[in-house]
Amino acid sequence: MHMLFNRKEKTEPEAPIPGETCRPWAREEVDDAGWRRAAEEIAEGGADLLALWSDGDEVYLASSAPGAPAPRILSLACPEGRFPSVGRLHPPALRLERAIADLYGLEPEGLPDKRRWLDHGRWGVRHPAGKAQPIDAGRDPYEFCPAEGGPLHQIAVGPVHAGIIEPGHFRFSANGEVVARLEERLGFVHKGVGRLIAGAPVGRAAKIAARVSGDSTVAYSFAFARAVEAALGADIPPRAVWLRALMAEIERLANHFGDIGAICNDASFSLMLAQCGLIRERLLRASAACFGHRLMMDRILPGGVAVDLTQEGAESLRALLEWIGIMVPRLIDLFGDTTSLQDRTVGAGVLSADLARQYACGGYVGRASGRRFDARLTVGYAPYDRLSFDMGASNDGDVDARVWVRFDEVRASIQIVEQILDRLPHGAVQAELPPSGGRCEGVALVESFRGDVFVWLRIGPDGAIESAHLRDPSWFQWPLLEAAIKGNIVADFPLCNKSFNCSYSGHDL
Repeated sequence: MHMLFNRKEKTEPEAPIPGETCRPWAREEVDDAGWRRAAEEIAEGGADLLALWSDGDEVYLASSAPGAPAPRILSLACPEGRFPSVGRLHPPALRLERAIADLYGLEPEGLPDKRRWLDHGRWGVRHPAGKAQPIDAGRDPYEFCPAEGGPLHQIAVGPVHAGIIEPGHFRFSANGEVVARLEERLGFVHKGVGRLIAGAPVGRAAKIAARVSGDSTVAYSFAFARAVEAALGADIPPRAVWLRALMAEIERLANHFGDIGAICNDASFSLMLAQCGLIRERLLRASAACFGHRLMMDRILPGGVAVDLTQEGAESLRALLEWIGIMVPRLIDLFGDTTSLQDRTVGAGVLSADLARQYACGGYVGRASGRRFDARLTVGYAPYDRLSFDMGASNDGDVDARVWVRFDEVRASIQIVEQILDRLPHGAVQAELPPSGGRCEGVALVESFRGDVFVWLRIGPDGAIESAHLRDPSWFQWPLLEAAIKGNIVADFPLCNKSFNCSYSGHDL
């Protein structure tokens, strides 16, 4: 059911050509025709959509084509306040364009779904990041898509849930217990991250980026720091490069163990929750002991890392890895040999390979449905280009496959951490950032436990962040949960939802 594939040797992107406005991947300025051609290429499967965003004056598109030396970034000026819709041809862009319309007031021409997405009518203004228009505070009605067919009833769940989780609304149309349609309504925890970062000095902006989604704080800090360093052409100490990867893998391990246990708990198998919770807690305590924070928040900074790893800390991590290495085979046997658990997970919440590919779905969700994309391997960045590890994959696409892929990723992360501890170079862990020397842009793609995190930013002549966009992998995973639950019973939704474990906060930027 699940298989392994080996990484291919990757190197850092080539050094930017002098005069480029964006590093390490150049940005192309296009007209309407060029924008439409790029949208057609993505819609026809010639490239994957990585991100789509705006700064109010222009719209930007990032894509990645198979075999291309680097991702492609396009920008289109919008002097008349509109641009050709990508979502008209490519459904994964729909919510991204609705968010652009909500925040900036730019009109995606031809957009088939013009309902507000992030704007719930609670802000007191329209288009807060653009030409703000005051409105009376209130609540906008939201028309959910109709479901047609046999006798159907609707079940409304959220945005306030029974558990201690973030808010999101789920509207089920069901025939008895079978789900005929699920539609999500998100945006309840929109924080205005772009506006908070704009105008902030780099250090302050890095702290905001670290708080986009708490379970991925290391990944966001990693991506933001790499984007800043690319924009400024900064070199950081080798030891800091390896310590960043160490923190990222510890974060990955802690989240995977927590989610594996929670998935099993939603199938009424609490023993796995207890065992995985124990491992996760020990990882969090090790993070606090080694790096000063359980989640390692604000430990990665532009220019390096905030704290070094001591020899005593390294030895404690080795001991913890040894114990985890003993526990993992036991947990795998427990999961695979428990018939009642397999009865709930096998065949539940199937995501097709075609949809995973169309939505450029990253992380364990995409890899469990045959899309073998991992930013550490496919794009590549230091120090992963010097590490050797296997990555799990499956073609089954169900809850069971998503758990097995997580187990494979646990084994891969253990391999990576062991190599880092063996090869960690000596030296400084922080370098001073060079001055911007004018307006410059940087971009980065980093693999979080959930999938690829994309960061683009522009730094002004004064060294402050002028504009930034941070894209969580959940943007392309949430819509796929709607497809995966179709045909399942309502009672299996918590199980399917947890196997995806999309971020509300990461989506509701």
